[in-house]
Amino acid sequence: MKNPSFDSAEKDVSDVQHYEKAPPSSSVRSEPTSAMGQGGRTYRKAPFAWIQFREDYRQYFAEYFGTMILILFGNGVNCQTVLTKAGAAGNWNTINTGWGVGTAMGVWVSAGISGGHINPAVTLALATYRGFPWRKVPGYILAQVLGAFTAAALVYANYFHALDVFEGGSMVRTELTRGLFSTYAQPYMSNVSCFFDEFLGTFILVMVVLAIGDKKNCPPPAGLAPLVLYFLILGIGNSWGIETAYAINPARDFGPRLLTAAAGYGRGVWTYRHHYWIWCPILAPILGAQAAAWTYDTFLYSGTDSVITKRLVYDDEPTHEGQMSREEKV
Repeated sequence: MKNPSFDSAEKDVSDVQHYEKAPPSSSVRSEPTSAMGQGGRTYRKAPFAWIQFREDYRQYFAEYFGTMILILFGNGVNCQTVLTKAGAAGNWNTINTGWGVGTAMGVWVSAGISGGHINPAVTLALATYRGFPWRKVPGYILAQVLGAFTAAALVYANYFHALDVFEGGSMVRTELTRGLFSTYAQPYMSNVSCFFDEFLGTFILVMVVLAIGDKKNCPPPAGLAPLVLYFLILGIGNSWGIETAYAINPARDFGPRLLTAAAGYGRGVWTYRHHYWIWCPILAPILGAQAAAWTYDTFLYSGTDSVITKRLVYDDEPTHEGQMSREEKV
């Protein structure tokens, strides 16, 4: 994201602070001027080391805070809807709306800085097919999981007393409320059906995400991609969400699951359905995203940044002997 530009005609160039020029071991200092203050004060700016650290890890911070906002809205709406008497604060549509808003707000916070992945399945798909640097993948995923864990902890702290009342005792934590934070399937679902539900939901998610970013398809106006994602999550929740609570995002499930394990919900958060947490909300979304990226790039995408389509694009360079030009092939 570019820094905003200012009209320099009315500013003295000598007053401009160039922090990036400061030596690594120093703090940037500036003496007061008519534009900066009075009274002979000396203003100490941020150390160069922090500025360098901030720039080096800004994308990871964006993924952390973007995912945190997603879960703040998502886990928050789960708790508010379920913990109120007779669903007085909402219903299934309310929950889907909250998750849609959380997705939109999380992407709005992070998209211009990190790309707004806020989902390890998306990060891995872009690394596999679209040239996203693999060296950034571990940091992105760690930031996403930590952001989800932090948000779940904040929601838990906020609804602590409501959880006590709902569970019927102080610090009583059972399966009645663990699903407010991470995902669990309906009792009638088979393991294969659970996997398929998460695979298909993530496939839909990533197909639309790639279409949103495709300049040669029908991208939304600048800055409005999060609004499209709001409707996308709302649609997935209303169409596919009831059976497995539509994780479609490994960080969305794993971060809050860590919180429930730490909050005293017991070993069941890990042992449920033969370690359901690995193969359904983590593995199925990752594979669904991979399948969606392969499908979109194979059949629809025409950009040159995909490992699939770049093999199909002809160069405009002069042809070698024995090769047909692009015009000749057409």
